[in-house]
Amino acid sequence: MSQIKSLLTYPHPRSLTKSVRASALVFEDPLSRAVLDRIERLAPSEANVLIVGETGTGKEIVARHVHDLSRRKDCQFLAVNCGAFTETLVESELFGHERGAFTGAVAAKEGWFEAADGGTLFLDEIGDLPLSMQVKLLRVLQEREVVRVGSRTSRPIDVRVIAATNVKLEGAVSAGRFREDLFYRLRVASLTLPALRDRPRDILPLTHFFLKQHRDRLGYAHAELSPEAERALVRHNWLGNIRELENAIHHALLVCDDGVIRPADLQLTSGPQVAAPSSHHGSGHQPAVDLEGALFDIFEQGGDELFEQIENRVFLAAFEYCQRNQVQTAKLLGISRNIVRARLIRIGAIGGTPIEPQAGTLSPPSNTQIH
Repeated sequence: MSQIKSLLTYPHPRSLTKSVRASALVFEDPLSRAVLDRIERLAPSEANVLIVGETGTGKEIVARHVHDLSRRKDCQFLAVNCGAFTETLVESELFGHERGAFTGAVAAKEGWFEAADGGTLFLDEIGDLPLSMQVKLLRVLQEREVVRVGSRTSRPIDVRVIAATNVKLEGAVSAGRFREDLFYRLRVASLTLPALRDRPRDILPLTHFFLKQHRDRLGYAHAELSPEAERALVRHNWLGNIRELENAIHHALLVCDDGVIRPADLQLTSGPQVAAPSSHHGSGHQPAVDLEGALFDIFEQGGDELFEQIENRVFLAAFEYCQRNQVQTAKLLGISRNIVRARLIRIGAIGGTPIEPQAGTLSPPSNTQIH
């Protein structure tokens, strides 16, 4: 069990280095490409960003990428876990303290905000921040200055804040656990990261990235995945997302024979597998109810071009259900093969030159008014 380090032993912000996973940028799946497009739109601005996603989906990776694409790319990127501090220490860690400010403060120390001056500060698990600190953070974001503990002098800062959470902060706001004004101050722009199980085309590219990184670290001359292991990886549900995938590959490298990773080496039995499309038939499922619930989740998350995103998922799901047969997909959806092919090319599911059909798409015409 990790222990919260004391103020005097907590590492200085500038001493942190990137982990293997911190550079694992993969945008192969159409859902991931949509996220990348949004990142590229938001990154050049100075807007605060709120990243929402399950644990292990790569929120810090995405935050680093936003930083790397911004004008602050040559300055500091610092990451802080807001749940890693005791309530008595969080203020001095974020905003710094002066010598003698409290027992044990034998020297003045800058906080994370001062250390990140000119760059980007990533506040992970922002929902864990105590209410008393939320008020002070709001003031820092509004006034763009910090006051160290034990000081009455404000210090100007130039920091872009990227915050992240694995829960919906709207619920915390409604429950009175998170300030509404701070929520809107942080969510000037937002990014929602899909779970790994929802972007299956990222699984194998990420796998090969981690395989190479850990193979090189372990000094192995050769390591590869068996076809059976690849199939097992793609079918696994990945409740722990990218973090679980990295751990599975690392473990497999340590125990595999002859440099070949087999399904048993991955230890994936603890989590459920993704069911084949036909497995729902006759299972007592209520597809319409499930679909409505999924749509409500999408609507709650919001975002740009929701209708097109939903359409894209329909095309992709139908294409996979028909074993990537375009003719069968067209029959299933009741539209022409040309329409199917054009959409699949546009969202990157197949190669080819994107030529949009002139009529008959699922989308309403651009001049249609919806009342």
